[in-house]
Amino acid sequence: MKVVFTCGGTAGHVNPALALAGLVKARRPESEILFVGARRGMERTLIETAGWPFRAVEVSSFHRSLKPKEIRHNFVSLRNLLRSPGEARAILEEFPADLVVGTGGYASYPMIRAASKMGIPTAIHESNAIPGLTTRLLEGHTGLIMVGFEECRKNYKHPEKVLVTGTPVRGDFFEMTKREAKERLGMNDGRPLIVSFWGSLGAAEMNRQIAQFMALEAKTLPFHHVHGAGTMGCKHMNQYLSEAGVELSRIPELDVREYIQDMGTLMRAADLVICRAGASTISELTALGEPAIIVPSPNVVNNHQEHNARVLADAGGAVMVLEKDSSGKLLYDTACEILRDPERRKQMSAAMASLGSVDAAEKIYTAVTSLQDKKQK
Repeated sequence: MKVVFTCGGTAGHVNPALALAGLVKARRPESEILFVGARRGMERTLIETAGWPFRAVEVSSFHRSLKPKEIRHNFVSLRNLLRSPGEARAILEEFPADLVVGTGGYASYPMIRAASKMGIPTAIHESNAIPGLTTRLLEGHTGLIMVGFEECRKNYKHPEKVLVTGTPVRGDFFEMTKREAKERLGMNDGRPLIVSFWGSLGAAEMNRQIAQFMALEAKTLPFHHVHGAGTMGCKHMNQYLSEAGVELSRIPELDVREYIQDMGTLMRAADLVICRAGASTISELTALGEPAIIVPSPNVVNNHQEHNARVLADAGGAVMVLEKDSSGKLLYDTACEILRDPERRKQMSAAMASLGSVDAAEKIYTAVTSLQDKKQK
């Protein structure tokens, strides 16, 4: 079986495809797999680092601004849009796929459209609660749309095509129990662990709020706290901490890192997570049943992070705080209320877990391979 995975734009679109590709190869070792993404997208690095072959199409996003620079960008994107169908078809002629699976990002569009026109079975996985533009444009051209939550079904014109599968989460998130993870981290002294992060780049205002949060923690040290400041955010985090009167070298319970490398262990050990509402993070929280305070990013297309967060908050698994209303003190007070109420924390954990799917990759594998198997009959 030859399978094309097409994705890009964010790690939240790439990671589900990587998880699924690994499962396909494990179950059907004879399978040949090819990834296709945007020529200048960040997906190439993630995919090639994982050891998969990668081909590129010349495709780029459209910006909504009317600034001259953005208008020029959109003209380039329009030219790419006209070129990309031919590139996609050429790839499928060289690699005659039995199945094409898109997991989000504008790079998926030309590949799914080309495959559909060539009679190749196609499927889409949408990680966000609200479908992105690419998914909306492809809804009528694909045989199957897979989503994270039942609540997502109402957002589609063809709900009969929609299958609730959840979103795959890396296996290392499930290698240990919470107790084992706390022991490995040396944080099993009875104090709760808070894990916070705002994404791989970080967010200036939210990092400033975490510095204020840590200043309040430093007075009594009721918690362990690990914060991922992000690549850009880390450059200013020391300044924010200094302004808040926090000297980390004297407080081992408070740990600020540029990037959290052992995310699987920390998320498993966490008693509360403070974060954004990206698709990968949402899938990890729900799979692990971790209570959370979520501050969705206001700087995303279609405000999709707020929609993601609202699904969790409405179910009772998270507290959603809009960035315009947030402050270090509000986040700290909210965390204290949750962590000092074991019954509430238990209820939040159960609500979060009710939305999760630990076997999402298995469900997606079964669904997409059945498309190809049906065509062979």
